[in-house]
Amino acid sequence: MKALVQSRLRAGRQWAAGIAVAGLLAMGGGGVAVAQPTPAPAQSVPTLIVGVKAHLGTGDVIDPAAIGFRNGRIDFVGRASEVDPSRYAQVIEAPGSHAYPGFIAPNTTLGLQEIEAVRASVDAYEVGTFRPNVRSVIAYNTESEVIPTVRTNGVLLGQPTPRGGVISGSSGVVHFDAWNWEDAAIRMVDGVHLNWPTVMHRHYDAGTLEVRRAKNYDQQRREITAFFEEAAAYIKAHPRPVAEASATPRDIRLEAMRGVLKGETALYVHADDARALTEVVHFKRALELPRVVIVGGAESHRVADMLRDNNIAVMLQRVHSLPYHEDDDVDLPFKLPKLLQDEGVLFCLQNEGPHEFMGTRNLPFYAGTACAYGLTYEQAVRSVSLNAARILGIDDRYGSLEAGKSATLFLSTGDALDMRTNHVTHAFIDGRAIDLNNRQLELYRKYQAKYNAPVVE
Repeated sequence: MKALVQSRLRAGRQWAAGIAVAGLLAMGGGGVAVAQPTPAPAQSVPTLIVGVKAHLGTGDVIDPAAIGFRNGRIDFVGRASEVDPSRYAQVIEAPGSHAYPGFIAPNTTLGLQEIEAVRASVDAYEVGTFRPNVRSVIAYNTESEVIPTVRTNGVLLGQPTPRGGVISGSSGVVHFDAWNWEDAAIRMVDGVHLNWPTVMHRHYDAGTLEVRRAKNYDQQRREITAFFEEAAAYIKAHPRPVAEASATPRDIRLEAMRGVLKGETALYVHADDARALTEVVHFKRALELPRVVIVGGAESHRVADMLRDNNIAVMLQRVHSLPYHEDDDVDLPFKLPKLLQDEGVLFCLQNEGPHEFMGTRNLPFYAGTACAYGLTYEQAVRSVSLNAARILGIDDRYGSLEAGKSATLFLSTGDALDMRTNHVTHAFIDGRAIDLNNRQLELYRKYQAKYNAPVVE
């Protein structure tokens, strides 16, 4: 019953968000009315792309390449001279273009909020402190007007993630072209999100800066440990999932921890400073947690060897951000991907921060900055494709251009990691040709026509 109420509450919020957005657009008077692009139908004919420079996401490049796919799956990746075009009913010739696997936006609120100033359109937060049973994917709004603007830059998959509390809830993985959240979901639950408490804080006394241990840290740590121990005891007492209709007492919060404790899903721990990251490593060891991922990791380079040795991946903080400490190198956030790469730490890029859902479209350009500050080009591509897929547990289907994987990819006439030259001309999700129109493009075309300006597309 509680789950049903939550579901209805979310449905009501999405309805209210739609009314609020519609009202704000209507108040614009002369604004352009732009309908959401209709989700693409299933792939109907075998398709071949030839002549492109293919960045496979694995670190390899093929130029000139051919990529063939049918029934939503890639069945050929290789040199253009090695393919038989007669096997495909549709051939897209794109000499000089670049092909990439669909980029992935982890740890995002895209689809969970639309207008930050309108509470009814924000569904990234829930009531409570420990709430692993709250699933963000069922609140994912496929009608968001922001989503089409993100697809235009090649970001085709994402991980809608809850915010707030100690345990925010459970995230899922979706693709960005669907009628509803059920159609969009690739993984209903891929992990639980834990916000690690602050270990140290800065204290100024008579003009002198002192770094002190937070007074309530030990208590917060005990509460977290107690919750995980309670969940472990519950899972031990109920080795199999308890059905809702069963007469056996069922704790939906503790049931939601089953995947984390068994290693079927990840525990995403949001933490930044080196002391907190060290505490997380000890926490993982003490409770024998199989899969732990750091989200943020502003000082992950300081404990990179510890993270690597304990098989802990990092969803790295927004690259375009200020240094964590005043005395850090001003370009440290730009160099962090290279530092982790050199230490052998599995990492991907993400965009948490102010206005993050709108800024998700900039994810490829963060990879471009990381490339300018040390990563090779293919390593930068991998940081927003295969690395992200591995961390999310979907690398068997997504994240790279390989035979047998989903035909989720896009073509750009320029460098997809460079905001000056990126121009996505084709995009496919599971082989479906995606409509790349969006409200921003419609407004551009409207005012281009009004002022008779040169078209730049």
